[in-house]
This record gives sequence, C-alpha cells and structure tokens, in this order.
Amino acid sequence: MQVIDGKHIAALKFEEIRQRVLAFDQRSHRVPGLAVILVGHNPASEVYVRHKIEACERMRIRSFFCPLEADVSDEVLYQLIHQLNQNDEVDGILLQLPLPSHLDPHKAVSAILPQKDVDGLHPYNQGLLLQGRPLFAPCTPQGCVQLLQSCCDSLAGANVVIVGRSILVGRPLAAMLTNLDATVTLAHSHTRNLKQVCQQADILVSAVGKPKFITAEYIKPGAIVLDVGINRLLLEGGKSKLVGDVDFENVADKASFITPVPGGVGPMTIANLLLNTVKAAELTLQ
Repeated sequence: MQVIDGKHIAALKFEEIRQRVLAFDQRSHRVPGLAVILVGHNPASEVYVRHKIEACERMRIRSFFCPLEADVSDEVLYQLIHQLNQNDEVDGILLQLPLPSHLDPHKAVSAILPQKDVDGLHPYNQGLLLQGRPLFAPCTPQGCVQLLQSCCDSLAGANVVIVGRSILVGRPLAAMLTNLDATVTLAHSHTRNLKQVCQQADILVSAVGKPKFITAEYIKPGAIVLDVGINRLLLEGGKSKLVGDVDFENVADKASFITPVPGGVGPMTIANLLLNTVKAAELTLQ
C-alpha cells in the first residue's frame, strides 16, 4: 500500500501557478483576481474560505472577499454577482456552497458569467465538460483525476466506482473519467447491493460525507481508493478530529494506493481553484 501525498502533488501545482501569475503580471501589469462570496456564518464554510484567501495571498493572486448575512435577499446576492461580473479586476468568482435554504444555488451559480465560473458549476461549463471539451472543470474532481494520474499510467479501461452523485464531485468526476476512457459506475444512497458494486472497482472514490463509511469489505484487493469526504468527529474533552469517508486503518492494507484525510484530495481542490483563476485571467488576454 502507498499513500497518495496530495500535499506534495498540490505543491507542484502551486509552483506552476506562481510561474503563470508572474508571466501574466508581466504581460498585463496586474495580477489575477478571485472574488469569494460567503453567505452566512457556516463554520466549515468560513474555514474553507479562509484557506482559499490565504492561498491567494501566497500565490500573489488578488482576493476580493464578499461576505453577506445569512438572511440576504436574492436581489442583493444577484446584484453583487452582477457587479463582480462587470469588474475587470475580478477574473474568477467563487460562490461558497452550501447557501442558506431560502436561496437557490442553481440560480445563483447560473448568474455568474461562464468565463468567470472558476468552480466549474455553471450549466454552460457543465455542458462543455459532458462534451469532453471543458472550459473550467470543477476543482475537486479535477484534483481527483490528477491524483489518479500520479499513480496510473492510463485510466483507459479501468473500472471506476464513485459513491456519491453530487453536482460538486460525483457527476462531474464521472464525466471527466469517462472522457479518459474509464468505465464508470455512479453509485449513491439508492444503489442496490452497494458493497458488491464497490468490490468490482479497480478505483473506488467515496464522496458521501459519512465518516468511516467505506470499510475493507467494500474494497477489491489492490484497488486504488480516493477519499473525498471531510468529516469532523467530536472527541472527549471538546476536541475534534477530521476523518474521511474511508476507514483508513481498516482499508489501507487491502488497497494498492489510498489518499489520507487530511492531506489527500483537499490540497488539490484549492490548487485547482487557483489554477482555474489564473486560466480565467489568461483568457482575458486573448
């Protein structure tokens, strides 16, 4: 068993980002800009947003933090998105999800210009992804593919099972792997005989949000296991611990490669967000 080091692979991406930001600055006399919209005070979302802004600062990408109260109206949110769409210093717009229940995330994401949709969630960008010619691919699935390519010469013909069908991870990842000639099964909470389905996988990706849900019984010997889940477990004394969807200790001896939590998929998500932002900035020069 080998642990796939997401931090190391992300560091290589960050070095690429530095070089591309420098080149963009020399050509345009400005740095790329990323606007992050945070609605409400979800603790997990606040942590994610802070990490993204800190990464922007390290990469010399200008960040525009746009916090809104949880009870904000649709009108105010769309007005902010429109202003950011029109701002030439903002190359990418990230709307941090989930949103409060009274806001429609699909409508909100659709209000972002496709060429600034660095999260790759706009229907236009999702359509291009399905056609196999993506403009911006969603950041976490993009990171998953890069991690797989770090330990596989080719994904062609691989039998992949993805557990979780969200628009953020499962569905776009299925499209990306299909575009690379893998054979993909998209499993979910209504899949019958889920354990048996997973046992057929050369590559198993879990994105269900249930701590330690995937045990060794789900794993085909020698399979590659990617753990997209990030779950916070409360421990005695008020402390907490981050764990994935995969019971790492239970699964590790059966897998050929496995990602840890933290330090696996997570760093790749932020790296690809900044890569998409730089790409969006570069497109403005064309």
